[in-house]
Formats: sequence, structure tokens, C-alpha cells
Amino acid sequence: MSTNNKELGKKGELLACDYLKKKGFKIHKVNYKFDRAEVDIVAEDKGMLVFVEVKTRVSAYLSDPALLVPMKKQRQIIKAADEFVKQVFPEKESRFDIIIVITNEQYTSIEHIEDAFYPM
Repeated sequence: MSTNNKELGKKGELLACDYLKKKGFKIHKVNYKFDRAEVDIVAEDKGMLVFVEVKTRVSAYLSDPALLVPMKKQRQIIKAADEFVKQVFPEKESRFDIIIVITNEQYTSIEHIEDAFYPM
């Protein structure tokens, strides 16, 4: 991943965290890693753990969530989430969300898709 993509990703994660906080979410972790799997944001909303994959783009091109988070990536996120739940909050229910951040010089938009995918 190029430096520009990394910087764009970090900017998207910061914008997503701000967005979630404004909606009343509590942020537990950013970039939680387990093995080779990673969850961008681990948050909590009304007692439910929310594992958030953040996708940041400069244009709305290709914003279908199914295309943004392929099955292999979903399995990695679920693996890391499973470990986080076991280690930190074994009693909490959880869900998987995707936040799509489109940001460029003209505008920034954030789309939040709750229950975007489910553990298989």
C-alpha cells in the first residue's frame, strides 16, 4: 500500500471515529490486531460491540459494500473480532458494520452500514 493510501486510510479512520462518537458510540480500540487479522475500529453502541471496517475513497466509484469487503477480508475481521470478544467482553453481543468515507478537496461524506455482514 502506498504512503498516500495509508494516509487516506488513517484520515478515513479518524473521520469514522469522530462520526461514531457524535452518534454516541464509545471507541474501545482502533486498529485492533490479532494474528494477521485486523479490525479498523472496535466500538460499543448501547451495550453491543460493533466491529467496524472503514473504507476510504476519494470518489464514490465502487462503493458497493459487498465489493469493498470480500469474503476473505470478512473472515479475517471476524477472526480478530472473535479474539477481542473472548479476551475483553465475553458477555457482549456484537455486530459488523462498514463505514464508507468519501473524502477529497470538494467534500467529505460518510455512509454507515450497520450489520453489513455476519459471521459464517
